[in-house]
Amino acid sequence: MGLSPEEWTIIALSLKIGVIAVLAMLPVAFAIAWLLARGRFPGKLLLDTLVHLPLVVPPVVTGWLLLILFGMNGPVGRWLNTWFGITLLFRWTGAALAAAIMALPLMVRAMRLSIGAIDRRLEEAASTLGASRLRIFFTISVPLALPGIVAGAMLGFARSIGEFGATITFVSDIPGETRTLPIAIYAALQMPGNEDAVTRLALLSVGLSLGALLLSEWLVRRSGGGRDGL
Repeated sequence: MGLSPEEWTIIALSLKIGVIAVLAMLPVAFAIAWLLARGRFPGKLLLDTLVHLPLVVPPVVTGWLLLILFGMNGPVGRWLNTWFGITLLFRWTGAALAAAIMALPLMVRAMRLSIGAIDRRLEEAASTLGASRLRIFFTISVPLALPGIVAGAMLGFARSIGEFGATITFVSDIPGETRTLPIAIYAALQMPGNEDAVTRLALLSVGLSLGALLLSEWLVRRSGGGRDGL
């Protein structure tokens, strides 16, 4: 592909942000999916709506809200900076946060469907045999929900590496720090004569996303979540 050192840096940063975003959001997404699939509590509809809000509002709005909350003068951002010396604004960690928020709805949807498909009679049978709730959860519930967990993680990764609007609004475009693949493509489009660079980066972006989706399907089938072609 004839990638330049700068382009390799962009790819490495995008992959790092995508992986960290998914790993950080995975337990949160699973907990929310479990609550929505199994829980009965006041405010369930509100929680469901808030979780899926990033899917329907413009990503720029999500980035603006992150800026208000996690900026230097925001309530969360000020607290993190005062007590822990952590600053997310204009940092790659902020880009990972934006990517994680945008990936959350897709992760929750995939996991929720998988959790909802679990045959609860298996859990009840294990309970009658004396298994504790914790043991049932880790030996029956989680393995049966694994296809959804895997699918959610890979969908979240694909969404993370393709995130643009919320990221550039929250952490701007800083080469080597927040310039991910989508931002680099946008920046290259603004300069005449960069068609080759745009093509390379666009193909890489499509390839990474396609690879994540194919890997998701393969892992789901390997874990028993698919039937076609087995």
